[in-house]
Amino acid sequence: MNVITAGSLTLEPQVAAHAEEMLVVLGDPAIYQYEGEPPPSLEWLRARYARLESRLSPEGHEQWLNWVIRLPASGLIGYVQATVQPDNRAAIAYVLSSAYWGRGLARQAVQAMVAELVEHYQVRELAAVLKRENQRSLGLLQRLGFSLASPEQHTELLVARDEVLMQRTSAPAEREPWASPNPARRLT
Repeated sequence: MNVITAGSLTLEPQVAAHAEEMLVVLGDPAIYQYEGEPPPSLEWLRARYARLESRLSPEGHEQWLNWVIRLPASGLIGYVQATVQPDNRAAIAYVLSSAYWGRGLARQAVQAMVAELVEHYQVRELAAVLKRENQRSLGLLQRLGFSLASPEQHTELLVARDEVLMQRTSAPAEREPWASPNPARRLT
């Protein structure tokens, strides 16, 4: 996995050493308005991150890619993640501390991850599942070119009634406007 620079943000491959700083981010109650709950302890989060450092599902068929989002003046502010299937499809997710909502940082981070998935993991189809009521996330995905999946796809993928499936196809040569073809922009 690469360290990715995106404007003022850096996406760092998530490791166990990020747990302490991420525990603060994940302690923000606003990010659990629609689903989820905070980690039960630092030890639990550290162990989870250590398991995820393999970057593979237990059976080895999926790539589990997780990056923390660093804003230089503020430290870690959230994460982006993708589960990449062998058939070049990826499910994405993201969380950003509520203190940084409304600044375009989530869009910048997700765009950077999508560009990385397309360029380095040959991802051609992207999907995200979210709660219907989560208008902030729905708007973000729409601005990033995602659209609502068909009712048949919702049924096929067992999407819950209170959720929506958003999807997007990426062209092979897709490149975000800020992503430089110069490899020096990516740190390995």
